[in-house]
Parts: sequence; structure tokens; C-alpha cells
Amino acid sequence: MALSTFIGIFVFLFGLIIGSFLNVCILRIPSGKSIVLPASACPKCGEAIRPYDNIPVLSYLLLGGKCRGCKTKISPMYPLVELLTGLLFVGCFYAFGVSVETGKWAAFSAIMVVLVFTDLRERILPDVVNFTGFAIGLIFSLFTKPTDGTALWISNHLFDYPPPAPVLSLVDALLGAAVGSGLLWLVSEAYFKLRGREGMGLGDVKMMLMAGAFLGAKRTLLTILAGSLLGSVLGVALILARRKDTDYELPFGTFLGAGALLVVFFGTPLVNWYQSLLMVR
Repeated sequence: MALSTFIGIFVFLFGLIIGSFLNVCILRIPSGKSIVLPASACPKCGEAIRPYDNIPVLSYLLLGGKCRGCKTKISPMYPLVELLTGLLFVGCFYAFGVSVETGKWAAFSAIMVVLVFTDLRERILPDVVNFTGFAIGLIFSLFTKPTDGTALWISNHLFDYPPPAPVLSLVDALLGAAVGSGLLWLVSEAYFKLRGREGMGLGDVKMMLMAGAFLGAKRTLLTILAGSLLGSVLGVALILARRKDTDYELPFGTFLGAGALLVVFFGTPLVNWYQSLLMVR
């Protein structure tokens, strides 16, 4: 118990540090800037942020949410991203233990945090994040156990003996990517045919290509369902609160990202329950 708590604290602190880096990604990637250079600085006065003013969450609190130099207010997004990333990382540790799966879902969580906030801020889901995440998802699939079951079900109907676990896991990842991106692409095309205008950007399609590589087909479908429900409920509330018309552009990628993170922690039991309800084995 003591060791688990110690590791959990370490993972949380590590997540805070990664969250600080994710803030840089969220701000710079949409505008095509380097995420390495130059060093972080106040966007108002241009003063470089000192190392002791760049401690995740703590520096924001000590500075009262203001720049040390010009006293300009610092966006609360910074500590929120850092804290959220820390909590997601420690959640992955306690959900999956000391394993490759923890690394996989921590990486997925970090990617999703970037996409959620860039879509919320800029209505952009950067290709570099989606395609890099897609490649990372495929690589992780080779080192983690197949959990989706779709590839195994197909192989049982095609072969006398199932392929090795890494092959099944990779095929599950590819099927998840195909299902997620293909379904959203079909919805986007149908909307365009019916309304004569785009209702969903290709960024959402690419995002689900990436997410599917991590989640597999079943949990990808669950993610789209969860994202759509969140978008319907929170989107309508936002429109009413802001008194926007029905053409107001909702950040669907943000809702999909939130749904994906919920599915990481709660999706597998729900999928298993639904399969048992249908007597699917």
C-alpha cells in the first residue's frame, strides 16, 4: 500500500510536468510554432518565465494568477491542463497498475488533452497531433494484450488457429481506426449531401482515426455515442446560455475527447455488460 501510494504520487507529479508541456503544445501547434524554442514567455510583456515561476499549478497560485512582471492575468487554462493531466495519469496508474497499458493510456490521455483544448480554443484538431497519435496507438498495440475481441472473432471464423496476440492487437487497432474515421466520414458526407454545407470537419474524422487505434472498434463506437450525447446536452445548454443561434459551431472534437477519456476508465465494463446482455461471446 505504501509503495503504491508513493508511485501514485510520483505519477501525479510527473503528470503535472507533462501537463505543463501540453500547455505549450496547445498554444503553439495550432499556429505552426515550435514546441521546443523559444522558451516560454509572457504573451503580453514578452518577459521570459523564470524556472521558479514555471512550477506546475503551484506557481500560478503563488503568483495569484498574474505575470510577475506586468501583472497581466494568466489564463486559468494553464493550471487546469496541468492538474487534469496529473489526475488522468494517476488514474491510469490505479486503473491499470505498473504495466505497458498504463503508459499506453497515459499517452492517449495526454494526446486527448491537447486535442480537447485546441478544439475548444481554436476549433482546430491539428493533423500533426492526430497522425502522430495514430502511429503511437499502432505501436502500443504491438506490446499490449488484445482487449477488443473483434479481431479474435474474425480470426475464429477464418482460421483454425488464431494469429499471435500482437497481430490480433494490431488488427483490433486498425479496425478501430477504420470504424471511427469511417463512421464520422459517412456522417459528414451525408450531412453535406442533405444540407449542402459542411457540418463536421475532417479534423473530427482524423481524431477518431487516432482514437480508434487506441480503443478498438467497440470502445470507439462507445466513444462516438458518448461524445454525441455530451455534445447534445452540453451543446444545447451552451447555445441557450450564450443565446447563440442553431448555426453556432460547437467544438465536437472536445466532446469526442471527453467521451474517449470516460471510455478509457469506464467503457470496458459497459461493453462487457452489453455483450453479456446480447449473449455475445
